[in-house]
Amino acid sequence: MPDHRLLKIAPQTHGVAIDLIYATDRNLTGKPIYKAAHCLLLSPAEAALRKAVELAGNIGMTLKVFDAYRPPQAQQVLWDFLPDPTYVADLKRGSNHSRGTAVDLTLVGADGRDLDMGTGFDEMSVASEHFHAGLPEHVQRNRTLLLGVMHGAGFTHIPSEWWHYELPGSRELPVIDNADSGPSRLM
Repeated sequence: MPDHRLLKIAPQTHGVAIDLIYATDRNLTGKPIYKAAHCLLLSPAEAALRKAVELAGNIGMTLKVFDAYRPPQAQQVLWDFLPDPTYVADLKRGSNHSRGTAVDLTLVGADGRDLDMGTGFDEMSVASEHFHAGLPEHVQRNRTLLLGVMHGAGFTHIPSEWWHYELPGSRELPVIDNADSGPSRLM
């Protein structure tokens, strides 16, 4: 029987930096989507993240998490704002974030600065594709480095977002409803 517990991810316990963009107004909607900044992952995804942290550490890097578990209510807010399946999963289909198996992140160098990935997190454009042609060589190298760390830890990627990684077979798992982490009341 699979373990469907959501585990808390924290800098102190996981050696990651956390900047949960959807708990702030610095996201594509311009408004906080989460009531609270809970960084959670399903147990198998949490274990894979620990492996990714180790691999990143082996090359002098740290991971910075932008998003992990996303309540279905928050997924609906994103879909209502941008109903484009290239970038946002329709709630009817379910998001792997809402299954607790997806994580959005980047690499941070030894100097404490995010590596240049060519676009910002959640820039919904073709330039955010993993292998977008025409990006500078250093951006391609940085994206490939992140890809190697995450694949080495057991995650897969989606073509349209350099920051998004998920466990293989995630679609077979149920969506987890966690109202405590749900969307804030948007004014």
